Amino acid sequence: MTPFLAIDTSGGTSVAVVHNGEALAEIVIDDPMGHSENIGQALVDVLQRAGLKPHDLSAVVVGRGPAPFTGLRVGIAAAIAFAEGVGKPLLGVVSHDAIARAFFDRMTDTDRAAIAAGTRLLVTTDARRKEVYWSLYSGLDAHGAPICVDGPHVEKPAELEDLLDQKNVQRITTDLALSAVSLAKVAASHIAAGVNLNDVTALYLRAPDAVEPKANGKFGKQVSS
Repeated sequence: MTPFLAIDTSGGTSVAVVHNGEALAEIVIDDPMGHSENIGQALVDVLQRAGLKPHDLSAVVVGRGPAPFTGLRVGIAAAIAFAEGVGKPLLGVVSHDAIARAFFDRMTDTDRAAIAAGTRLLVTTDARRKEVYWSLYSGLDAHGAPICVDGPHVEKPAELEDLLDQKNVQRITTDLALSAVSLAKVAASHIAAGVNLNDVTALYLRAPDAVEPKANGKFGKQVSS
């Protein structure tokens, strides 16, 4: 399989070129507010470091979130534009799956035993508004794709803890950041299993802050007669 270009802006900006599960190049910019400023140059740089031209790629993989509206749409828009520009397929992957894959690739024997006994991996990411996005995983399938058993959802941290306690969910967590390399690995695993990855819609999980004005609303300063 020829290389994937992977893009994720659900947190900072992470782009990578991955071939047969190995990173040819990766750029991670830990700036949750500068996606628009960073994504263009990151794409140029990652291809230069990998020593590839756009036509050398087989597909573009993009992280679908969950994530706040502004940052996530930058990565998806960039991936759509790049894929259309070079005539390559565009594949969508849930961003939490990439974090889970990185954890399972690196987990210790203690973690492995806990997962085998029914403990779940809890992946959380910042949703702002004092909330977190979360997903639960039970391991990897036969092709290496993370098995999500619940989520993604969005909750306040205390409410999430209460919910999982009520369900008696034993869990372990990870502080691993999302990597576009793991995103590409998840895509490859899904492809091997015959999973359709055509859905590249964003997982916002809640409405954006901006709202449409009410119908027949009055605008401007009101002047009494």
